[in-house]
Amino acid sequence: MPPDPAAALPFDIAQRISRDEVNELPIRRYEGPVRLIATPPELQRAMQDIRQESVVGFDTETRPAFRPGESYLPSLVQFATAEAVYLLQVQQGDYSGAIREIFSSEKIVKAGVSVSDDLRSLKKLFEFEERAVVDLGKIAKRHGLKQTGVRNLAGIFLGTRIPKGAKTTNWAARRLTPQQIVYAATDAWACRELYLRFAQLNLV
Repeated sequence: MPPDPAAALPFDIAQRISRDEVNELPIRRYEGPVRLIATPPELQRAMQDIRQESVVGFDTETRPAFRPGESYLPSLVQFATAEAVYLLQVQQGDYSGAIREIFSSEKIVKAGVSVSDDLRSLKKLFEFEERAVVDLGKIAKRHGLKQTGVRNLAGIFLGTRIPKGAKTTNWAARRLTPQQIVYAATDAWACRELYLRFAQLNLV
């Protein structure tokens, strides 16, 4: 699809970024509160926060598969608000009602990258209807960018480098490591920050 000429990128936003350029950027991780939801009261407090948001960033994490034909269902769903990032271990408890409510809400924009893959995988766990879901990668592609992953987009639009460290770790583990928690929170937070930056640039 050709870029939309009516909504071209501002002149100071690069069309692409090289690996070397990304590596020269300052590393940034999410440094705010992270809530690993484990009890009904914790989920209730998370939902109170999420319900009053107009935009949340979201992502999922899945145990990596290293053999041909091997695959796993999502282990973690992350939602980022202005106040905190909430992590839901969807294989450790039933969060289907909360996740279904969030994704079906028309009042809350859910911003992510490669969202169709995330949604397809989540729907193998439980059915839901999604509304107001925004794929940041598709928006970037519509404006002529070829690099549409969250790390390249963060480099181009946020001027930061998001580390990849924990990507291929065991997300199905009952106890997540501090590194996994920060990695997962950072991905969801970055999606929210990217959406806000896109809105500032009139790209959404």
